Amino acid sequence: MATEVKERYSDAELAEFKALIKGKIAKAQEQLEIYQNAYKNDGNNGTDDTAPTFKAFEEGSETMSKEANSQLAIRQEKFIRDLKNALNRIENKTYGICRVTGKLIAKERLKLVPHATLSIEAKNMQK
Repeated sequence: MATEVKERYSDAELAEFKALIKGKIAKAQEQLEIYQNAYKNDGNNGTDDTAPTFKAFEEGSETMSKEANSQLAIRQEKFIRDLKNALNRIENKTYGICRVTGKLIAKERLKLVPHATLSIEAKNMQK
C-alpha cells in the first residue's frame, strides 16, 4: 500500500497555523510599539546641570540607543509583514509549501518559524 504524499495542509491544520500566526502578530505589534516609543522618546533625563563631559557621553549613549531601537523596530516591522504574508498564503491554501522544492515544509519547522517559505532541504541548498 503506497503512502499518499500530502500536497498541502488540511483546512483544520491551516486554521491551527492561522491562530498561531495571529497570536505572534499581536505579540510582535506590542513589541514594535515598545521599540517605537523608545526611539521616539525625546524625554530629557535631567543632565542639564551635570558636567559637560558626562553630558556628551549621555547624549552619545542616547543616540546609540535610539539607533538600536530604530533598527529593532525595522526588523520587527519586517517580521510582522512576513507573518501577514503567511496569513495570505493560508487564505490561498498555499501555506507550508516550499517555494523551491514544492514539497510541504515540516509542521515542526512551521511551528517554530511560521513565516517560513523554504523547507530545511531548500535552506540547506542555499549554503
